[in-house]
Formats: sequence, structure tokens, C-alpha cells
Amino acid sequence: MVSIRGGTIHIVLNNQIGYTVSEQADARSAHYCTEVAKMVQAPIFHVNGDDPEAVIFVSRLAADYRMEFKKDVVIDLICYRRRGHNEGDEPSITQPMMYKKIRNYQTTQEIYAKKLMGEGLIEEREHKNLIEAYRDSLDKGNAVAWDYLTEPDTSMHVDWTPYLGHEWDMLSDTSCDLKAFQQLAKALHEVPEGFVLQKQVGKIWEDRRKMGAGAMAINWGFAENMAYATLLDEGHSIRLTGQDVGRGTFSHRHATLHDQKAGETHTPLSLLTKETNSFSLYDSFLSEEAVLAFEYGYSSTSPGTLVIWEAQFGDFANGAQVVIDQFITSGEHKWARLSGLTMLLPHGYEGAGPEHSSARLERYLQLSAEHNIQVCVPSTPSQIFHLLRRQAIRPLRKPLIVMTPKSLLRHKEAVSSIDDLVNGSYELVIDELNERELGTVSHVVMCSGKVFYDLEAKRQELGLDNVAIIRIEQLYPFPKESLRAVLEKYQNLIGVVWCQEEPENQGAWYSTQHYFKKVIKEIDPTIELDFAGREASAAAAAGYMTLHVRQQEKLIEDALIGTQKKGVLDFGR
Repeated sequence: MVSIRGGTIHIVLNNQIGYTVSEQADARSAHYCTEVAKMVQAPIFHVNGDDPEAVIFVSRLAADYRMEFKKDVVIDLICYRRRGHNEGDEPSITQPMMYKKIRNYQTTQEIYAKKLMGEGLIEEREHKNLIEAYRDSLDKGNAVAWDYLTEPDTSMHVDWTPYLGHEWDMLSDTSCDLKAFQQLAKALHEVPEGFVLQKQVGKIWEDRRKMGAGAMAINWGFAENMAYATLLDEGHSIRLTGQDVGRGTFSHRHATLHDQKAGETHTPLSLLTKETNSFSLYDSFLSEEAVLAFEYGYSSTSPGTLVIWEAQFGDFANGAQVVIDQFITSGEHKWARLSGLTMLLPHGYEGAGPEHSSARLERYLQLSAEHNIQVCVPSTPSQIFHLLRRQAIRPLRKPLIVMTPKSLLRHKEAVSSIDDLVNGSYELVIDELNERELGTVSHVVMCSGKVFYDLEAKRQELGLDNVAIIRIEQLYPFPKESLRAVLEKYQNLIGVVWCQEEPENQGAWYSTQHYFKKVIKEIDPTIELDFAGREASAAAAAGYMTLHVRQQEKLIEDALIGTQKKGVLDFGR
């Protein structure tokens, strides 16, 4: 596929590899595999691969068409497969008649050589000499294709040396200067003269000005935008794609504003770029596989850019699973190709049903090995601020999978202070926030993400002062040392529970419990880890609100009070 500023030359190397299909009607509904191009009215050239001169003619014709009209054009290069899946496979098992013909059919080289000799353009001896010379070159490891380039084009070369050899737990300073932060916040939330904001957006902008001044608690949308703003100010480039990313699926980002009278748009972050960096934002179609694959390729060639793809709902990434499996999680192992791609996947059980609840956290944890990716579940605005800055600032280039929230975007308790942003860092494990006499804590509930706020509200309602709640904000690579340092402070522990919203066969439980158990055993071998969550399910979530609420209440009570397999745990009631 070749594309130069408008229009694409699509070349189908049609080897008819479906040779196990008995009839053409079983392979497709149309005579040619290129019929789909008719819907964009692109010209389609079908050319016989056994005729090299015809192939050259059609290729030039296609190039001339694209250059003249700047439109798509398709070449269907009709060939055949001489052997099966490999040299040892026998295709005549399923296509005896076809491969009887192919065995007796001359190769393209033989056909073309016979044509040249018939026209008196080459002698048979010269033909044989050319073949022998070609084979000799292959045996010697010499190039046999014509080389039109005398020197390699180094304009797109990237020096990856600064990004090699770093460990996942390397430290990075993600703090920033308060004065510079507030100046950026002020500049980011200025609106061009005469630009009319939509009513709700106007209120959001007014609140964000207060947040930047330190007069109002900071929410998720402000913290995320300020992460981008501070990175741009420091010279980093940012690229953000996905459906509705300008506004944000849940109207939290508002990176692009729309004039309610003139219909014009304004993207404040683009004004913060310098000569050496850029900010790109693209609202894309719901073509997850295509978009995510492109962004992966972009990230693998531009390590200095924070490349972010956001799913409208976390489970929309299902459509791009082949990209995740084949490239994002395994590309470094298979091809030694690094990527700093960030995936923002909205995740959380709000009663919206199975297709809008789960970003399938379990899949990413199952694909985790050899420190290939980072899987994080930030639960506060300051955490997403520092996580995004960490991904750009430190030279470690590993894909970052982020379980981002939905309801927490506007949760009154899910807020941070300006000091949390400018002076903080990304915490792998967040300890109990409320003051506790360490000796009075008998039980610990560990969790990640949104469920923390449900646990905290219920704990306050029940007055369970002997229960501490710990948040695991990075599930892979698992922060064993950080968790151990937190748990060791509680000397009188008799019970530890892992609580998750997801069903037992999903979420972090199966892929992560061995890490939990190892840390707990090192502290006290007599303590067993218990589970609180939804029962195992074939679907990601219930589709009935009443059932969702009942399940949610039960898992919260199970974690704080609940009855486990070993008996009733006394949580201080």
C-alpha cells in the first residue's frame, strides 16, 4: 500500500491462498476479492501475475491515476500458490484437480524467458547463465534486488539508546513548580474574545479557573488536562486519539471547545506547544483495530511522543484484541521493538450492563510477563496527573494500560489538592488515609479503583475502626515491596481480604492473588487471603440495575463484614 498526500495505491498480492476451499462461492460472495473497492468508486485493475510487462504497465497506470486525481486505485495482482502452507504441506489433499494443473504449469520465470527467447531478445545459454548467477548471489548473501538508493534515508531514524536498559521501578520526578503550574492553568482556561461557550462547559471552565487558583478541590478532568499542559510546557509532544476524545466520552476532558454561535473550535492545549514539540488530537471512528494499530506503530517510531488511545468504553478495545495480543503486549519479546503507547480504558461497574462495564482487566494481567506492560488503576485526580507525566518523563518505554473511571470523574470524594499535583508522585500503593491506631487494626481490605469509595462509605456507616483499606494502584509489574511496607505496619492483623467489583473469574483475582499471598505469608504465615466480589460469571456484568445494586451491596458487605469459607470473620461489629 502506497500513499502520498491524497489517494492510496492498494496492491492485492492475490495468491489465492484459500486453496482448501472447495468452491469459489465458499470463499466470497463476489467474483473478485477487490469488489469492496467499488463502494468508493475506485478503479480496479486485474492483472495476470504471469505477465511481468502487463504488471509494470498497470503499476505505472495506477501511479499516474493517483498522481493526477489524488484518489484511491486498486491493483489485483492475480497469481497462485505453487505449494501449500509451506514446502512440506501437500495442497492436493483438498484441491487435487487444481494442483495437478499447477504441477504441470510453467513458472512465471519460465514463461517470460520463453517469450523473450521467442522474440530473439535472449539466448537460452544466456538465460541459464542469469539463473546461475542469481543463485550464486543468493548463496553468497549478496543483494539480488535492484538498489535504487545509494544511501539510506536517515531522516526518520530514531536513536533508541536513551530508552534502553531501564527497570520498571525506576524513579522519576513528576512534580512541578507551583507558580508555573498556576500560570499554565490560567493560560489554558482563557477563551478567545467573542467565543461563546455552551452553558455547562462555561460552568466547568469557571470551576477550573478556581481549581488552578487553589480555591477549589481538583477533579479528574482538570488534573488530566494539566498533565498534558505541563508536559507540553516541558517540551514533550502529545498525541491523543479515540472516539470523542476532544470532549471526552463522559464529558470530562473538554480539550476542544465549540463556539455555540460561530461553530468554530478552540483547542487550548495546542497553544502551549513550542517549536520543538506538538499536540495532536483526533476524534476517530469506532474502528478500534485500525486506530489502535496505527497508534501502536506511531509509538514504536516516536519514543519522544506521549501517544494515547482512549476507548469510548473500556470493552470497546475488544475489537482491537488482535492488536493487543500480537503487537502491544508481545512486540518487545518477539521483535525487540519498544513502545510507550498508553491506553485509557474507562472501567467500572455502574449498572450499565455487560458491554459498558468492564475493560477486561483480567486479559491484560493474563498477558503480563517479563515486565512487558504496565497495568495501573489510578483512583484520584493526582494519580492520573502523575501517571501520565511519569509515562512521558521517565525514559522507560513500556505500554501503559490504564483502567480509568466513569462515575469517579464527578465523585465528590474523588478529588485532590493542588499540592497533591505539584509536589506529589504516582503512588503504587495507597495506604489507609484515615488516622488509625496501628495496633487496633485487625483486618485489611485491599482493592483497586472505584470500589474503594463504596468500601469507604460503608465502613464509615458501620463505624469499623479496626478495618484499614489499602489501594493497589499498579497491578503489574506488581509492587511487592510497596505493599509489604504498608502491611508490615499493622502488627495485629488476623485477616486480609481482596475486594473487587468484577466477577471472581475476572478482574485481578486469579492473575494477581499469588502476589498478595506471597507478601502476606512473608509477614505472617498464619494469615490467609480471602476474596470478596461477584460470583463467577460468563458475562462481564449484570444488565439489570436492581440486580447490579444487590450484587454491589453484597460484595461490599462481604469485604467489610462478610462470611468467608473458613467461617465468620469478626470485623468489630
